[in-house]
Amino acid sequence: MLEFGRSVLEAQPFSRLLGTELVVFEQGRAELALALQPEHLQQHGFAHGGVVSYLADNALTFAGGSVLGDSVTLEYKINYLRPAIGQRLVARARVTGSGKTQAVCHCDVFVSGDGTEKMCATAQGTIRKAG
Repeated sequence: MLEFGRSVLEAQPFSRLLGTELVVFEQGRAELALALQPEHLQQHGFAHGGVVSYLADNALTFAGGSVLGDSVTLEYKINYLRPAIGQRLVARARVTGSGKTQAVCHCDVFVSGDGTEKMCATAQGTIRKAG
């Protein structure tokens, strides 16, 4: 299942541009990671909110897609908890409930560096089966 998920991620030009990695892809769960580069930062030196939001959105959709098949984001909400200062972002998403065509998913985004990991954002979304 992980190799299939990685082929889907590889087909996303924006994900390739950012350097996103699919770490976990299994029934009801997905984890995406991104090594932070200077191009991912905003003027204060931490990860741009758009980068954090992208990672949460994509992790939510991968988690939903693990139970629905080919899927897209219907809606999501994100709360930023602290500046993402570190070397790596990790978005861990899980399905909290699903039916035939939709799944509600939750995602926590962590930033790590210097041996520590801190939650920097949390998100919830509704994922819909494509087509």
